Amino acid sequence: MIDGILIGLSTAFTFQNIIFVVMGCLVGTFIGMLPGLGPMSAIALMIPVAASLEPSAGIILMAAVYYGAIFGGSTSSILINAPGVASTVATSFDGYPMAKQGKAGKALAIAAYSSFSGGVIAALLLLIAAPYLASVSLSFQSTDYFALMVLGLSAVAAFAGKGEVLKALLMTVVGLMLSTVGTDQTVGVPRFTLGMIDLVDGISFLLLVMATFALSEALMAIIKKVDESKREAERKAASELGSMKITKEEVKEMVPVIGRSSVLGFIIGVLPGAGATIASFLAYGTEQRIAGPVKGKEFGKGSVRGLAAPETANNAAATGSFVPLLTLGIPGSGTTAIMLGALIGYGIQPGPRLYIDQPDVFWSVIISMWLGNIILLVLNLPLIPHIARVLAIPARFLLPLILFFSLIGVYFVSFNTFDIQLMVLFGLAATILRLLSFPMAPMILGFILGGMMEENLRRALLISDDSWSFLWERPLTLSILLIAAACLFVPMLSPVIAKMRSKTQDAPSAD
Repeated sequence: MIDGILIGLSTAFTFQNIIFVVMGCLVGTFIGMLPGLGPMSAIALMIPVAASLEPSAGIILMAAVYYGAIFGGSTSSILINAPGVASTVATSFDGYPMAKQGKAGKALAIAAYSSFSGGVIAALLLLIAAPYLASVSLSFQSTDYFALMVLGLSAVAAFAGKGEVLKALLMTVVGLMLSTVGTDQTVGVPRFTLGMIDLVDGISFLLLVMATFALSEALMAIIKKVDESKREAERKAASELGSMKITKEEVKEMVPVIGRSSVLGFIIGVLPGAGATIASFLAYGTEQRIAGPVKGKEFGKGSVRGLAAPETANNAAATGSFVPLLTLGIPGSGTTAIMLGALIGYGIQPGPRLYIDQPDVFWSVIISMWLGNIILLVLNLPLIPHIARVLAIPARFLLPLILFFSLIGVYFVSFNTFDIQLMVLFGLAATILRLLSFPMAPMILGFILGGMMEENLRRALLISDDSWSFLWERPLTLSILLIAAACLFVPMLSPVIAKMRSKTQDAPSAD
């Protein structure tokens, strides 16, 4: 291992590769900031450039673009509530409320520090444990992945307000239903398309998230008709940016959150098919439960923990996703699938022997991640005051811009006007549901996990001859399901337990 690390250091710290890391971080951050684009688009744009480079330099460039896009994806989520990437949806839950409170600078700084910490810690874990984690990753079967998806869905309790767990569950079901629209990938039969050819490929994630967050946010602002004095006060607060300084109390609050979320995000990232999105939602839900009843109420209203947890986890998961890619040749997401194609294009076959046969590629990518995260922090912190000026734009200009970029972002993905019509329809429906206090996050979570959950459930049933006994036959599957049940029912039962305790305490004691 020491020899491999030395080879990685000598390869990654050449002048040429340092330039590629800087360039990749800049391009990735910029593309990640734009609603509608993301890591997959960023890496796809880099393929022609990377193809002309030697293998180690090309993969270092694409890796830098990848975690740069994840790093920059939080910006649009925090400033305008338009998460163009699935992994930054959870970031908007507390980042956007913080920005509306005149703390955009602090929100972006917390996101930057959390992303940096998650990436660095995960890179260290990757350096130490990559060869060993490959075998652990292989031990997971379809039944375990199905249980993992159920565990992810159990996080809906974290996104529900007091007494609104049922609404959160209903929205999760809506998300699962929407994920089934389109062609069944197993049998090739269209379902729930209403006879429309445009729905054969299913509903785009970008379309749904832009409609339910960015578009509905703009419509909500129009419907509420905030008075001019209040709007002017908000604009003034935004233009002042707010302090970027993080207090000692906030640092003390963030440190354990970053530690837990880094490990959780990395472990989720190691599992093929899980990825940064599940990691960010799980980290958010976990921290809300750990926070307790008092601090837990701050989540969704500008909580430091609620912002730090998903930002740390999604960057740690992005780094962790290189474990199955490099050691098994299994892409964990669409983004790493593109990178797998690039590796094969170089004539490199990822697998257990990659770090032995071609250590310069394996170790240089890992070492470059440390360098890349430092560069991202150095580049982004000075830019925060300029980026946050977006909020200083008057509402009469900002709202049309949000609508414009949301619609154009969706249209440029498919070049289909039907998607625009469907997005407007979803946006109107989301606005009505928000007015009725239905949370949007559980629906997005259900939509994201629905496809993977169905695929793994079907595979598990095939393996077990259509028997549901797989739920308890494997100890790992059963353990994950029990944890999921506890995550879902404990928050639902805690108010009842609290009432029973208060009645017991209020009852007069017998002499």
